[in-house]
Amino acid sequence: MSPRKPPAPLESASLAYENDTFLNGPDGRIIRILAEYSEPLARFRRERIQDTVVFFGSARFRALDEANADLELLENTGSQQPAPEEEQPAREPEQETSELRRSRAQAAVEMARYYEDARKLSFLLTRWAKDLKSRRSRFVVTSGGGPGIMEAANRGAWEAGGKTIGLNIKLPFEQMPNRYITPALNFEFHYFFMRKYWFAYLAKALVVFPGGFGTLDEMFEILTLSQTQKLAKKITVVLYGSSYWEKVINLDILVDKGAISPRDRDLFQIADTPEDAFEILRDGLTRNHLGPEATAQDSDLPDIAQTRR
Repeated sequence: MSPRKPPAPLESASLAYENDTFLNGPDGRIIRILAEYSEPLARFRRERIQDTVVFFGSARFRALDEANADLELLENTGSQQPAPEEEQPAREPEQETSELRRSRAQAAVEMARYYEDARKLSFLLTRWAKDLKSRRSRFVVTSGGGPGIMEAANRGAWEAGGKTIGLNIKLPFEQMPNRYITPALNFEFHYFFMRKYWFAYLAKALVVFPGGFGTLDEMFEILTLSQTQKLAKKITVVLYGSSYWEKVINLDILVDKGAISPRDRDLFQIADTPEDAFEILRDGLTRNHLGPEATAQDSDLPDIAQTRR
């Protein structure tokens, strides 16, 4: 046998946590999932966030001119690109326009009102929560981080001088967090289920403004967790805008067919003004989470709800 030439000296192998091919591949998925738990937890601890109030609602509208309540319809939920012109709300002084644009114009007036109502409600809630005696931030307004109702919620909290959280999601199309989120509490998730985890496990109350598939998905998930007593906490749920929700959801049919219990309708309350919604939130949060036992708790960790065994 002829002697083989010795191979060249090897370079040091990359550390596992510096191996992008591994981390971004299928085998690194569990690490990415754990990162979307551990990294937000570390930030919540650092920013001393104890619990939250979550706002859900449409992300397809963004305010263009607060003076006249003009709105622009976005191409997709949370995207930065506007929808085609033929789908946009009709604006004055347009004479001839499609039925779709006329109906969208009527909806735009309503959605502009909801934007301002979410903004005001968030302001009232944050101003009240800031005066609570606590070493940590209580009932911090949280949204999905995008435009529309989410922006309104973050904006109201920002205007009240409070911290406010944005739990954004990485989507195939261009999207950016709204400008009113507290920079240190601006998150972006890859996994929807990890984003849902942080919505649910810090929340002590939920406010649901008119919205589409995403809003309905998040709302029914929280209601199901509450209905099944999966979370060992009481959560106040407010549906905002009776005229919208009475058309979208007919719970009487579910009760009549035996799909839900009549008492399941007590899982939420309905409000039509920021003042009424604030009273519901304040009363529920005070009753359920500001009693002697609740205020006695004091640690550096966020007040994460325990699941029932």
